[in-house]
Amino acid sequence: MDVAGDRQLFENDLGVKELFQMVCFEKNISPKGETLLFIDEIQNSANAVSQMRYFFEEMPELFVISAGSLLEIMMDMHKISFPVGRVEYRYMFPLCFEEFLDAMEETQALEYYRQTPPPAFAHKKLSSLFRLYTFVGGMPEALARYKETRDFLEVAAVYENLFSAFKDDVTKYAKNTGETNIIRHVIETSPAETGKRITFEKFGNSGYKSKEVGNALRTLERAMILYLRYPVTEFSLPFMPDLKLKPHLQFLDSGLLNHALGIMGFYFKDDSLSDVYSGKLAEQIVGQELLSRMSRKLEKPLFWVREKKQSNAEVDFLVVKNTDVLPLEVKSGKTGTLRSLHSYIENSGVNLAVRLYDGEYSVEQAVTPAQRKPFTLVNLPLYLAARVGDFI
Repeated sequence: MDVAGDRQLFENDLGVKELFQMVCFEKNISPKGETLLFIDEIQNSANAVSQMRYFFEEMPELFVISAGSLLEIMMDMHKISFPVGRVEYRYMFPLCFEEFLDAMEETQALEYYRQTPPPAFAHKKLSSLFRLYTFVGGMPEALARYKETRDFLEVAAVYENLFSAFKDDVTKYAKNTGETNIIRHVIETSPAETGKRITFEKFGNSGYKSKEVGNALRTLERAMILYLRYPVTEFSLPFMPDLKLKPHLQFLDSGLLNHALGIMGFYFKDDSLSDVYSGKLAEQIVGQELLSRMSRKLEKPLFWVREKKQSNAEVDFLVVKNTDVLPLEVKSGKTGTLRSLHSYIENSGVNLAVRLYDGEYSVEQAVTPAQRKPFTLVNLPLYLAARVGDFI
């Protein structure tokens, strides 16, 4: 792809009809019937972004899709906006497990994965494939390289290039050298902070102030490289995340995270995903799977906390479907160890909960230890994280 040459097409101040004719001429295309114009890497041309609305207004018969990273940051910088109804937005994330199975041509596994619930005999292979997916990640180029070579070293080379590209791209939008250095520090140290509840002050063992780190984190969040998941403290809808409390840090992709932390070698060990990286890898991939369902509206997965002296509790995720709230814990232990989940059930009035773990699918009737409150516990294997809503 000739990015510079393609960008120049949009720099000639042409009307969209003439622009479309020039694009077809340069690409030697004679469109007939319904036509789709796909503009990739559109963040490289502010003119191309601003002209999207005019395609809708002047050529409504033409289908136009554009794709690019850092779009929100670039549009703010150039003060670009669209009238309501002119442009629709979709969010794209790394491949989810279902897309991974499709890309790897695991047709039988994909068929059984889509069943509710999957048959018991498929559990072992689906678990194995999910473990592979967790370590390879969902970035298309990395997955394509693994599919071709089956070599983790080849995948690592892809992620090294991607990580460098992310740092270079995001720092282009820094206002000065100082801000560039802070963004670079934050993106380089974020993998080690992933899964933790973070404080902005002195983030990543630095001397940076809270405001400086906060601005850098929000820039990276708008670039969709990481996400800040703030907790809720109440029990009833609508939930309002408490921005005064410490957020969880969620990273873009598990494969990129594994490479940055140097833990891809754990794939060859027998450790449970719930044990690797102190269980944070399992939480990362669950959050990643839940995010993958948010194509139309970016809603970061919620979690619940209670912060009192000698009485702290935290539920890993809250899934909202219609008017139902589903507490979800990522665990490897037995039912009796779900202390925070039990606390949430006793205080919220919900009677259905989910445990995501390395075991098989099952449903059990349980009671909380303190108040003996009955509830239904759905035990789901980790590979069904994206399908939690199907099991409510």
